Amino acid sequence: MKNNVKLFADIRSSDTAIVGGKNASLGEMFSILSSKGIKVPAGFATTAVAFWNYLDSNQIREPLVALMQQLDRKEYTNLETTGTAARKLLLEASLPEDLKTDIEREYLQLGNGKPVAVAVRSSATAEDMPEASFAGQHESYLNIHGIAQLLSAVQKCFASLYTDRAIKYREDNGFDHNQVALSVGIQLMVRTDNACSGVGFTLEPESGFRDIILISGIWGLGENIVQGAVVPDEFYIFKPTLLEGKQAIIQRKLGSKAKTLRFANASKKGATTVNTDTPIADQQRFILEDHEIMQLANWALLIEQHYKCPMDIEWAKDGVSKELFILQARPETIHSRHIKEKIYTLSEKGNVLVTGEAIGEKVATGIARILQSPKEAHKLHPGEIVVTAITSPDWDPILKNVAGIITNSGGRTSHASIVARELGVPAIVGTENATTKIKDGAMITVSCCEGKVGNVYDGALKFEAADLDLTTVDLPQHTDVNLIISDPDTAFQLSFYPNNGIGLLRMEFIVTHAVQIHPMALVHYDEIKDKSIKSTISDITSLYKDKRKYFIDKLSQGLATIAAAFYPKEVIVRMSDFKTNEYAQLLGGKEFEPEEENPMLGFRGASRYYHSAYKEGFGLECAAIKVVREEMGLTNIKVMIPFCRSVIEGRKVLEVMESFGLTRGQQGLEVYVMAEIPSNVIEASKFATLFDGFSIGSNDLTQLTLGVDRDSGILSESFNEEDPAARTMVAMMIDAAKKAGVRIGFCGQAPSDIPDYAAFLVSKGIDSISFNPDAILKGIANICKAEAQQEAGKKTK
Repeated sequence: MKNNVKLFADIRSSDTAIVGGKNASLGEMFSILSSKGIKVPAGFATTAVAFWNYLDSNQIREPLVALMQQLDRKEYTNLETTGTAARKLLLEASLPEDLKTDIEREYLQLGNGKPVAVAVRSSATAEDMPEASFAGQHESYLNIHGIAQLLSAVQKCFASLYTDRAIKYREDNGFDHNQVALSVGIQLMVRTDNACSGVGFTLEPESGFRDIILISGIWGLGENIVQGAVVPDEFYIFKPTLLEGKQAIIQRKLGSKAKTLRFANASKKGATTVNTDTPIADQQRFILEDHEIMQLANWALLIEQHYKCPMDIEWAKDGVSKELFILQARPETIHSRHIKEKIYTLSEKGNVLVTGEAIGEKVATGIARILQSPKEAHKLHPGEIVVTAITSPDWDPILKNVAGIITNSGGRTSHASIVARELGVPAIVGTENATTKIKDGAMITVSCCEGKVGNVYDGALKFEAADLDLTTVDLPQHTDVNLIISDPDTAFQLSFYPNNGIGLLRMEFIVTHAVQIHPMALVHYDEIKDKSIKSTISDITSLYKDKRKYFIDKLSQGLATIAAAFYPKEVIVRMSDFKTNEYAQLLGGKEFEPEEENPMLGFRGASRYYHSAYKEGFGLECAAIKVVREEMGLTNIKVMIPFCRSVIEGRKVLEVMESFGLTRGQQGLEVYVMAEIPSNVIEASKFATLFDGFSIGSNDLTQLTLGVDRDSGILSESFNEEDPAARTMVAMMIDAAKKAGVRIGFCGQAPSDIPDYAAFLVSKGIDSISFNPDAILKGIANICKAEAQQEAGKKTK
C-alpha cells in the first residue's frame, strides 16, 4: 500500500510527480480545504510507482519505447497504428497481485466494507515537469461497481496513456513518452445523472477579467458540457461584492440544455450512458437555485485564494443527497491575460449565414470544411475553417492548423471553445445549424470582434487587425476620460482600456436586446389586445409569474455587468431616452405609445417619468437600479436624467424617483442631469440646486441651438458642433457649473475628431470627457496635447 496507492487525505499538491496533477489537486483540496466547508468526494490514487511496476512485471516497457521510436514525427501517418499497438500491449498485460490487493482494500474502505459506485479517472505524471496537466487526453470511467469492474477500469486508464491524442499531445509539448506515468484516481461517485454538473472559472474566460467567477452547468453527467453537446446555463458572480456578503450574481443566462446524459438502463446492452432529450420544463428552468450558485462561488473563491491563481473547476450536484461537490480544480492559464495584442474590426459587412457565441475577439477568413468526425481529417487543408457538430479531445491533433472553428453545439466552456483559446483562433459555438447553413468549400468570414454574438459571413470580408498596447497609454492629469457604453457583452473587454469610468451608459441597448418588451406591456400584460404579441411575451417571460420582475431582472443584470466591469469607478446610467417611435418598436409598444409628428421633440426623457402613460414603466427602471445598488452592492452606479426641459420638471422627476425608493443622497446616490437643451444652460444655477452635476449632450444641444434636426440628411451640412453659437452654449454651461460648484462632463465625438475642440473643452476646465470605445485613444491623445499646451502657456506668462 505504501508505494502502490495513496489516500486523498495523504496527498498534497506537491505530489504531482507521484499521482499526477489532477489527483494531486484532489488530495490538496480534500485534505486542506474540507475544513473550510468545501466538499470533495473521498478517494485514493494509484501511484507512478504502481504504473512502472505494472509495465516491468509484464516486460512491456521496452516494447513501448520501441513503438514510440518508430512514430512518424513529420506527418504522423502511423499515429493510429502506433497508438493501437501500444494500447494493445497495456490491455493484454496483467495487473500485479499486490496492486490488486491494495486497490481492493482501499475500495472497500470507501464503502465501509461494501462495494460502492466510484468514478475512475486518469491523471498523468511527468517526473521533471510537475506543471503538466494533460487535461482531456486520457480516459475516465463513471459509475463503476465492484472490484472486477474497478480493476478493469484501472487497466483501461493505464492504456489510455497511449491514446492517439495523448501521444500527439506529448509530441506537441515536448514530453518524453518514457518519462510520463499514469496515476488512477478512484473516488466516490456523485450521482450527477439525476441532478446537474458543470464547470467554473475564477475569471471571465474571454477577457481574462479577474473579478468575475463564471459558473456554467447542465442537467446530468458533465460530458455534455465538456464536449459542447449542449448549451449550458451560465452564472456570473462578482467577487468584490461576494466578499461583502451581497447577492453577487450579476448575470444569469438560461441555456437550452437540450440533452441530458444519464447512466443507461440495464436493458441498454453495451452502453454505459444514454443521451436523452431534456424535458421542456427542465430546459426552461435554471439548474441551480441562487443559494447553490452562491455556495459554489464562495467555494471557487476559497480555492482560488488557496492556490493563489485563477482556477478551472469542475463541480457536481448529487441527485440523491442533493449536496454539491467539487470534483476537480486546476490552475487556469489559457485565459489569464490583461490586454489584447491586436484589436480586430470589420471594414465591411456582408450576408450573415449563422450566428453563435463568439470565442475570442479575432476575425478569420478561409474555406469552410464540413467534417462529421476526426476520421475525415484528410479532407482538411491548413488554413481552412472547421465546421462540425461538436468536437472532443479526439479532434485535437487535426485542429492545430485551422484558421477557425464553428460548431452546432456548445458554450463558452465546451471543448471547442477551450481549444480555440489555446490555439488563438476565433471560434463560434452553439450555432445550432452551421453544418446545414454553410456550404462545404465555401469562402467564409468568422467574426468574433462584434461582442459576444459571433457572426459567420458569406465570402471573405475585409478586416483590420491593429496593434494595441494599452500599457503605453497614460491618462490625462487634469481631465477625466470616460467611456460611452451600451452593450454589457463588451464591458469586461473594454474595462482594460485606459479610463476613469463610464460617463454615459445608455440603457436603451439593454432594453432592446435583453428585455425586448415594452415595460408598460409588462405592467399591463393582462390588458394587451393583440393575441399574437401577448403569446410571444408569454413565451419570453415564461419563468416569471410577475411580468414586471422580468424587466427588473434583465435590466438590472445588464447594468450590473457593466458596473462590475468598471468597479469601483463611477458608472453613470442615463435613464431611458427612447423616442415614442422607438419605444413603439418594442414588443407590445404600439399599444402604449402615441403617434407623434416629431418624436425628437416630443414625449421623451424626463417628461415620461412622471406622466401616467409611463410612470409605472419608470418605476421598473428605478427598481432595477435599486437591485444593482442595494442588493448586488454596486454602489458605483449613478443616475442621469435626460431631456429635462425645466427645473419644475426636474423636481417632479426627483419626487417620483423618491416614491420608487431612489432618493438622491441616500446611500450615496448621485443624480446627474443631461445638459442638452438651451433651457438647461440658461437655468443652470437652478438645475444645480437639484442635481449633483451635468453632462453636456452635444448632439441635442447643437440641434436645439441651431434649430437643425440632427437626423435630417438634407440639413446634415448645417449640423456643426463647432458652430460659434453651439460652442458658446457649451462654454456658458461649463462656466455655470463651475460657478455652482458641481461637476460638468461632455459626451460627444468632437473632442476625438477635432483636436481644437478638445483644447477648447480643456481650456474651459471641463471635468470629464466621454468617448465611444473606438475613439477613446485618439481622444486621450488630444486631451493630453491640450493639457500640455495649457501648461506651457502658463509657464510663458
